[in-house]
Amino acid sequence: MCQTPFETKENYSANYSEIINFYKKLDDLYEVIQVNEFGKTDIGKPLHEVIISTSKIFDPQELSAQKKSVLFINNAIHPGEPCGIDASMMLARDIATNKIKQNLLNDYVIVIIPVYNIGGCLNRSSTSRANQDGPVQYGFRGNAQNLDLNRDFIKCDSENAQSFNLLFNKWSPLVFIDNHTSNGADYQYTMTLIATQKDKLSKPLAKYLQKTMLPDLYSKMKKKKWEMTPYVYARNTPDEGIAGFLDLPRYSSGYGALHEVISFMPETHMLKPYKDRVWSTYRFMESMIEHLSVNVSVLAKAKNAAIKKNISSNSLDLNWAMDRNVSEEIEFKGFEAGYKESQITGHSRLYYDQSKKYKKKIPFYNTYKAITSVKVPQKYVIPQAYKKVIQRLEWNGVKIERLKKDTILSGQCYYIRDYSSTPRPYEGHFLHKDVEVEIFDLKLKFYEGDVVIKTDQNKVRYIVETLEPQGPDSFFAWNFFDGILMQKEYFSPYVFEDLAVEILKKNKKLKKEFEQKKKDEPKFSEDPSAQLQFIYKNSPYYEKTFQRYPILRIM
Repeated sequence: MCQTPFETKENYSANYSEIINFYKKLDDLYEVIQVNEFGKTDIGKPLHEVIISTSKIFDPQELSAQKKSVLFINNAIHPGEPCGIDASMMLARDIATNKIKQNLLNDYVIVIIPVYNIGGCLNRSSTSRANQDGPVQYGFRGNAQNLDLNRDFIKCDSENAQSFNLLFNKWSPLVFIDNHTSNGADYQYTMTLIATQKDKLSKPLAKYLQKTMLPDLYSKMKKKKWEMTPYVYARNTPDEGIAGFLDLPRYSSGYGALHEVISFMPETHMLKPYKDRVWSTYRFMESMIEHLSVNVSVLAKAKNAAIKKNISSNSLDLNWAMDRNVSEEIEFKGFEAGYKESQITGHSRLYYDQSKKYKKKIPFYNTYKAITSVKVPQKYVIPQAYKKVIQRLEWNGVKIERLKKDTILSGQCYYIRDYSSTPRPYEGHFLHKDVEVEIFDLKLKFYEGDVVIKTDQNKVRYIVETLEPQGPDSFFAWNFFDGILMQKEYFSPYVFEDLAVEILKKNKKLKKEFEQKKKDEPKFSEDPSAQLQFIYKNSPYYEKTFQRYPILRIM
């Protein structure tokens, strides 16, 4: 039987060559495993898919025709958190060599990405994670472009993310696991769990997640002696309460939610021994396999119902905010927190006393309410100039059509009236937020080759959340449309002065508004430049495309 490097040295995580060679050996030895290269990454090395199929069928279309579902597992998005790497290697081997485990996979297959951030995995050291207990060496969070890939699922600046989008949609999984290690407070648990934010999922899936899936996973892990708690997302210390994580589409589980895929980020605790972190990750994936062996058909029905609900909905939510008035009590096992004088600063510092364990009820704030919703159009029309946007839609399985001739179309257009941007680059972008729009009914000319996207398709949620500019992870938010935010044409005041006189003579309504504005606003009446700007903006000469979002919504 193939042993992993971790099993020979429990504080050791396999390096890139050891990982890929191990899976290739499994492929050679066992018929239920196939290893393929799939797409490129920023470091120049290929992404890999490891397919575990007890039917020995490895084609996603053929498997789909047989109504086989998919459990999709991602490792080393942050290679300094390598528990999933070593746990997945053991899991794949154990399934390949154990008929009892194989019998759990009768109705679904497992697809594993052994190493997602290959550039970060190759950048090994012992010092980049100062707060973590082992392993002796591990990778780095940033990839070859120094991007955090768990912020890249929508913008796809990396070849890693481009390949991932294609691979994820090739398999259209039922469940997605993205293995991590946490930072933050100290407590008794080795494993904490981020599940897809329930209030972001469509109701059929949210109900299944809350009522069936999570209780079963928590129960299974407790029986395996790896009791879990929700991810410890605390303002100060956990005993004051923890909050559910709002997994926006930039994150792995939020990206999964766009496709109505229930997703999980298992987060092992950084201060627990590495062997415990690996084994708790193994047991979580094992628990998921056991859960799906019994429930896969029920979950598949819930996913189909969620997608149908999205397609038939008149409106979809874009953004959410925590409802601090709603919480539930959960039992939490922590260490008593205290404050003492820092030997470095002389000021008060936080510490956790591991000799003082406690078990008590704490509030869990896990209710989010929609703060931005949008009416879903029948179609979006996108100028072909926005190739990067169209490309990303296609990578995610969105069906597109092309105009066969130049056409004038009627619909709704947004004008971007206000927004703010990050003052410093965030993952290579000056991310826009707080977007305010104004809607106008317009007739616009589109050209042969421009793209039409109908919303009565399975990917409607991905379409809406990326194309509506108010979305926190929309393509507008990620700067794909910044060209519209800069005015291209201006006027020379000494020339426009005479033209402005003629404009006001011909437009009595505008003249009346102009005179009234001078009466009502003293600053305006004393500012010649502002007055000319007012006339210019209300004249036929003003640039109509300035701040006009270029996508047409046909209702």
